[in-house]
Amino acid sequence: MTAGEGHAARMDGVYRGQRHIYDLTRKYYLLGRDRLIDELAPPVGGHVLEIGCGTGRNLIAAARCWPGAHFYGIDISEEMLKTARAAIARAGLNRRVHVAPGDATGFDPQALFRVGGFERIFQSYTLSMIPDWQGAIREAVRHLTPAGALHIVDFGQQDELPIWFRAALFGWLARFHVAPRSLLVEAAREVANDIGGQLAVTRLYRDYAWSLRLQSARAKPLGSR
Repeated sequence: MTAGEGHAARMDGVYRGQRHIYDLTRKYYLLGRDRLIDELAPPVGGHVLEIGCGTGRNLIAAARCWPGAHFYGIDISEEMLKTARAAIARAGLNRRVHVAPGDATGFDPQALFRVGGFERIFQSYTLSMIPDWQGAIREAVRHLTPAGALHIVDFGQQDELPIWFRAALFGWLARFHVAPRSLLVEAAREVANDIGGQLAVTRLYRDYAWSLRLQSARAKPLGSR
């Protein structure tokens, strides 16, 4: 079994039962997801990819928020994709939202979706679950269009919260193979430097979560309209 296959099997094991209650329980601590969606601002007719789409919750919300764009999602867990496909169908979004199995560290969007690149890619609380999370950032950037942007939201280091809270949260997350990445900002900055891009970082909710936006070299300067 390869590393990717092993991770897929582990995620299927974690989510085989949890997928049925995932959205109900995660809304209380996966903070910043809707903020990310509000900031995507894809161009009309643009293509948006979520890496680690899970139940499809974010894709559905993003498709409703940005009706002029096309949305795609990949996930390594077939169990989660079962829930995503059903949710997308119930929402009546089959024509605008498409999902497929894929590994965040190596995928071919042309083969999966017949799409060559994406104006927006986002990763919401996935990097803390991916063993090669640095590779996942680089793979995402590789599939951006020349003026595209990668949006990330994930756990921060809780520096402005009580020590006991950080210890309790990290211990609980470890039970689900989740490890907040202390070097997330540094890794993203290195990728931005490598491609001549720009990185903006916002620390949310007293450092509970980190929001990152990495823009390609040909994108408009951060903060411009």
